[in-house]
Amino acid sequence: MKSLFKTVALITFFSVLTRIIGFFFRIYLSRVVGAEGLGMYQVASSIFFVLMTVVASGLPLIISRMGAGFRAKKEEKNEKSLISTALIFALALSIILCLFVLLFRGLFAKMFTDQRCVEILIVMLPSLIFSAVYSVFRGALWGQGNYFALCVTELFEQVFRIFVCVLMLGASLSAIENALNVGWSMTFACLASMVFVVVLFFFYGGRMSKPSKSIFKPLVRQSTPITGIRVAGSFIQPLIALIIPARLTAIGYTSSQALAMYGVAVGMTMPLLYVPTTIIGSLSTALIPDLSTAVAQGDKRHIENRVRTSIIFSLFVSAIFLPAYIGVGELAGLFLYNNALSGSLLASAAWVMIPMGITNITSALLNSLGYEVKSFVNYLIGSVFMFISLWILPSFVGINAMIWGMGISFLVTAILNTLMLKRKTGLVLHLTKPIIKICLLILPASALSYFVGSLSNIIFPDFIAICLGGGVGAGTFLLLCAVFNLIDIRSFLVQSKKRLFGDKKKVKKKTA
Repeated sequence: MKSLFKTVALITFFSVLTRIIGFFFRIYLSRVVGAEGLGMYQVASSIFFVLMTVVASGLPLIISRMGAGFRAKKEEKNEKSLISTALIFALALSIILCLFVLLFRGLFAKMFTDQRCVEILIVMLPSLIFSAVYSVFRGALWGQGNYFALCVTELFEQVFRIFVCVLMLGASLSAIENALNVGWSMTFACLASMVFVVVLFFFYGGRMSKPSKSIFKPLVRQSTPITGIRVAGSFIQPLIALIIPARLTAIGYTSSQALAMYGVAVGMTMPLLYVPTTIIGSLSTALIPDLSTAVAQGDKRHIENRVRTSIIFSLFVSAIFLPAYIGVGELAGLFLYNNALSGSLLASAAWVMIPMGITNITSALLNSLGYEVKSFVNYLIGSVFMFISLWILPSFVGINAMIWGMGISFLVTAILNTLMLKRKTGLVLHLTKPIIKICLLILPASALSYFVGSLSNIIFPDFIAICLGGGVGAGTFLLLCAVFNLIDIRSFLVQSKKRLFGDKKKVKKKTA
């Protein structure tokens, strides 16, 4: 089984690159398309991406897991049948959804305040069919452990879409014309990505055979809970958008104040809290085929090692951001958004990254090991706690209720997932001491980060003060982790030296 280090580094690199390109693309769209056109597109895409979630969220993961299992058992015929079976199911589902939208076009028109949004939605409908095919072959490459092809396909789609958009958009066009062209760019990009991923699949030796009924049932049964989580998640955000402003107005804020605070929390604070999930998500992607292979081979020791180290790694990645966010979060909010509330929310909400990171990785582990239904139930229980918090807490902590509600939800889900992993696998994880140590070490690192950031801000500009304060906080946390044996810096340096300069003993033997 391949080392996860290189795999996670590869996936993280492409993920960050794709997000950076997407960030600048959104800036470009806002300037060329304009507020009205972009607003119409976003309203239409909010429905479209729910449909896309149904088609292409659960299937790739289950295809990768089942494919890796068949490959480990050397069941080549089942591996080939899996692709064709999944392809028929995905195409049928996407076509049914497209027909549903077309037949009930009037119903969707009533959902939109602007009737032109329906035209944009219909323009993007072919993307569902293209994405269905794309998701199947992407899942197959994922199951083969071909992470380079997996990453390149996502980057290709982003770059191709931007290229088409630049050609089709223009400042002289009307708002609806530009919005439609953005929708067409999505369709063309999905078509090109579908062709590209199919070519890659066969280029790397992929093959297909007749579909199998014995594969169809487990494929649908296992992918449904994961799809349910993603679909539920897409509906939860609109519910939060209704509850938080309503509860804030109920305690005395005006409607404009409530919406402004909600906008700051969602648009400015939450994206920064999700930064660690880029790395954790890369690990989750790499774990699916790895653990599926171990399960198929009955390698309990490998499973136990992967589960424990993955949780500790995710905890560590989340924790390393905390000292900087707590120490210089307020400065960061003012520097990035010129908004004091975003900074104070970031500093007070930083703790949420710990249960968020554990929830993300434990959910991925449960899905990898075949307990996707249990993961879905735990997610729903956590969501119940979140909505209760969102309803009660605004009277006490205002807009911070949104942060606390999400944090409580992640905390409940993380605990349930971890207990489920221990109970279902029988593994001894020994996680309590590392978690307590990491949480305690965050405190002095955060205090030093705040002190250095505040002192530097008196002398230097905001950006330099943020870098100094955040860097000192993260560096102090790393140093303390090394002192208390949470990370082995000496071993890391030795391994890095070998990778950079080679093993001297091996070189001497070759020269002799």
